Amino acid sequence: MNKQTIASLIDHTMLLPTAGIKDIVRLCAEASRYHFASVCVNPLYVPIAKLELDGKDVKVCTVVGFPLGAMTSQAKAFEAEHAILDGADEIDMVMDIAAAIDSRFNNVETDILDVVQACRMAGDKIGKKILVKVILETCFLDDAAVITASQCALKAGADFVKTSTGFASPKGVDGNLLPNGASVHHVYLMRQAVGDKCGVKASGGIRSARTALSLIQAGANRIGTSSGVQIVENWDESIKIKGWD
Repeated sequence: MNKQTIASLIDHTMLLPTAGIKDIVRLCAEASRYHFASVCVNPLYVPIAKLELDGKDVKVCTVVGFPLGAMTSQAKAFEAEHAILDGADEIDMVMDIAAAIDSRFNNVETDILDVVQACRMAGDKIGKKILVKVILETCFLDDAAVITASQCALKAGADFVKTSTGFASPKGVDGNLLPNGASVHHVYLMRQAVGDKCGVKASGGIRSARTALSLIQAGANRIGTSSGVQIVENWDESIKIKGWD
């Protein structure tokens, strides 16, 4: 797998609340230079990213229901439609995390379906296929919930399942913070749950080529990270991954 291939799997991400216009412009310039899959920005900056990437081979991705997923499905659907009309090509929605924890998977599926349908309708209005990714926030879920939530996303018509927002703060019984990002274990579970019918995006805490490699080998075919440049620059072009080379 060469640098061009790994770059094409990366969603170059800037979702910090402190990010300003200059940061988004720089993000887009880097994405264009390295030919990343997309830039992932907060909805406010979709129009700016769209303008900066006009005529480029980089998509504009944004987040919906971010980072908690704890708003109504109708609010998420409205946010997604608005972002698409502003120029978004891809929507990363946070599912109803609490519903998954409670094993209310009918609610999980309905929540996702409402957003998927809104994205399809908005895309049809402008003649564009919108990619929908569903953030599970795996750090809060047991293995069974990760598998079932992934299957809910698949049944609802989503294009990808995604591990994390990177903003969660799970704690152990001792009160200490637990890992909150992508893990090889969760990516593997998600890939087994959806097979080849859906993509798997790993995100959260991916800062090195070694970490990205382990997640791709586990089944990820998209990487969300703010360290895309570092990953590509440090990628070993001799790496061979089954199914890619």
